[in-house]
Amino acid sequence: MQNKDNKSKRIYLKATRDWVEVPEDYYKDHNRYCNTFRKRRQSHGRCACPKNKFWLCDVDCYNCEFHRAGDMLSIDYTTENKDGDLFSMLDKLADTSASIEEVVTDQIMLDMLFQRLADIMPEARSIGKLRMEGLSDSEIADRIGVPRTTFLSRLKKAKGILQREYPDLF
Repeated sequence: MQNKDNKSKRIYLKATRDWVEVPEDYYKDHNRYCNTFRKRRQSHGRCACPKNKFWLCDVDCYNCEFHRAGDMLSIDYTTENKDGDLFSMLDKLADTSASIEEVVTDQIMLDMLFQRLADIMPEARSIGKLRMEGLSDSEIADRIGVPRTTFLSRLKKAKGILQREYPDLF
């Protein structure tokens, strides 16, 4: 299989059913590519090529006798049903997005919650903005002009009121 003069190797071409002599460096690159491709396909369960037939691998899986079915079963692959209509598995997926009624209801509840929080603690909006800036409790208390302990007790009181009034949200 190896010619001693010029160190050439042979690769089998399945399409033409011939052996072709190639330089050794090309042979190594070709084998490395085929082996990597085949191993990946085998790990995904799409190639069942036996070890004694590895030399046949030309990475043309769709025309290979050792190709496993299932490769064409992607979620957007279209097929025909009994009536001749085209469909894909994507058409069969349930829509898990929220309905418009749920979104509107959630928005109304959020607006009510924010309004009640503003009634309980007028500086809540500015405190939220300061929290988003990454300030600590002490820094926020300094900015709104109250001691840290007062600030924390007000937060605790507001949270307690909202928990009692909106138990399903907390």
